[in-house]
Amino acid sequence: MGWLDVILGRSKPVKPNLDALFALPSAAVTLQAATGLAPTGVGSVSYRAAEGGAFATLEGDVKALLGDRVEETRDDYGYSWLVVRRAPEAVGDLVTELHAVNSSLEDAGFGPSLLCSLVSFADPRGRRLAVVYLYKRGTFYPFAPLRGQTRDNALELEARAALSGELKIEEDLSRWFPVWGAPGL
Repeated sequence: MGWLDVILGRSKPVKPNLDALFALPSAAVTLQAATGLAPTGVGSVSYRAAEGGAFATLEGDVKALLGDRVEETRDDYGYSWLVVRRAPEAVGDLVTELHAVNSSLEDAGFGPSLLCSLVSFADPRGRRLAVVYLYKRGTFYPFAPLRGQTRDNALELEARAALSGELKIEEDLSRWFPVWGAPGL
């Protein structure tokens, strides 16, 4: 960052660290021990689809790589999601495949189109939670939806406390964006 950036109050954006996703399997064990929430085996990557043949080819390549474990969907807000399904106990494999999707998009020059990745958790009482990775911030946060468009803030804070030693948690709570309608959640 140059001196002019400092004077004008500009800051450099955080470079995403996709390898941070590999901390999720051990964080899942910690989260389950602390809250009773277990992995569901579903994870997803959200992105803004780009026009053109190169992007369509890349999407096709990712789908071919992951086979029937991946499906593409769009949410009510117009974002595309690649949803990956694995056995609930295969969190490591799920994270590896989410990393592959993110890396493929980034390596092909579509990194700015990536929004977030998430891994879903649930418990026998019906509580649901996603651990969300914000691509542009390089941080994680918990998102716990309830009926309608309300959130279980207490569960989110409980999950934050459990995960804070395992993952780089987003400190700015205003950046804990709700991902209403996220597939698999």
